[in-house]
Amino acid sequence: MKLKNTALTAAAVALASFALLAPETVLAGAGGLEFQDTYDMLVGWMTGMLGRIIAITFIIVGLVAGVMRQSIMGFVVGIAAGLGVFVAPDIIDNVVAATLPIL
Repeated sequence: MKLKNTALTAAAVALASFALLAPETVLAGAGGLEFQDTYDMLVGWMTGMLGRIIAITFIIVGLVAGVMRQSIMGFVVGIAAGLGVFVAPDIIDNVVAATLPIL
């Protein structure tokens, strides 16, 4: 049992050492150029006129839901959803393309 724990610990240390010694092998957001046209089209839709129409629709539906329920929360959810649709491509780009400096 002790030998098995020692082997497991040694394997974990070896894996961690490899990860620290070879950081350039891990690159976030690299490759996938075959999907670039589709991605550009979807980002164009979300940040262009279609995205603005969807965002305004979310706000109007939220406003109507808030009036029907006599609560401001429907309007707040509509604003949040509209803002989320419009800002989501920038957030996704920043999260996926984030890199760590090699020390």
